[in-house]
Amino acid sequence: MTNHRQSLGRWGESLAADYLTRRGYRLLDRNARTAHGELDLVIQQPSPSVVIFVEVKARSSRTFGRPEESITPRKQAHLLAAAQAYLQSHPELDGDWRIDVIAIERRAGQPPEIIHFENAVS
Repeated sequence: MTNHRQSLGRWGESLAADYLTRRGYRLLDRNARTAHGELDLVIQQPSPSVVIFVEVKARSSRTFGRPEESITPRKQAHLLAAAQAYLQSHPELDGDWRIDVIAIERRAGQPPEIIHFENAVS
């Protein structure tokens, strides 16, 4: 990964974490590694209690499409496997869970556009 992509990714993850915590979600983990890949954010919705695995996609242009378009069927399978592995290693998080996607577009001279896709992967 290039330095630009890394910094864009970190920026997007921080923005998404701030966005979610301002809406009452609790951040449980960040960049959680499993045998099936990394989970960008693990959050908890307070009521009803739901553990949410969040894939953050940030883009600075639409050259390669909208951010959410990069969630391929292969990526979805990896996210599902990583979420299940995370839950197995954290038995205290039993109960409902889902996978969301947060797509962020950074545009020059404008505030970033944030779109939250709930239950995006199933």
